[in-house]
Amino acid sequence: MIDLSFSILRVKPLAHAIVPTLAFRLQIRTTQPVYAILLRCQLQIEPRRRKHSDSEKERLVDVFGTAERWGETLRPLTWSQSTINVPHFESSVEVDLPVACTYDFEVTAAKYLTAISDGEIPLRFLFSGTMFVKSPAGFLVQQIPWDKETSYRMPIAGWRELLDAYFPDSAWIRVSRETLDVLQRFRAKNGLTNWDETIEAMLGEAVR
Repeated sequence: MIDLSFSILRVKPLAHAIVPTLAFRLQIRTTQPVYAILLRCQLQIEPRRRKHSDSEKERLVDVFGTAERWGETLRPLTWSQSTINVPHFESSVEVDLPVACTYDFEVTAAKYLTAISDGEIPLRFLFSGTMFVKSPAGFLVQQIPWDKETSYRMPIAGWRELLDAYFPDSAWIRVSRETLDVLQRFRAKNGLTNWDETIEAMLGEAVR
């Protein structure tokens, strides 16, 4: 059985991506040559592995509940799941593992990342998949064990800079078509020029 080891070397924005995407540079080492790998990866955020400020805890009530409940509710959050093809290599190889980023607040991982002010985000990469190895009789197929994983601490500043480049001074909120229709009618009726003015005007009416 061929043994593989995984490590994340660095992370950087993926150039010319359609959506904001971070490329985690993944290094794979092997004990003997590998023809190819169909690699699956689940990326998790591990909030227990960092301290949170009082203001961060307030912003995370929607995710984990109030701070006194965190002993029970602070659990890993799945950020993404992806599959990549790893080409032939002899002893080690480096490939990019792309992870799409979003400001959609319906996505729990996005809620968490948005709430963090500074510092690093503890990440865990869980690997599985299929490995192809040459043999005298042709090719052997081996499964990558589920216990293969690695960790990485991602600076939150890089994530924020990436999102700001795509959505400067903006954030996204998903609403139903019915709600959007109400907003559009209110905006037209009051002669408002953008959505910020529309929401501010509606909030102003609500508190009167």
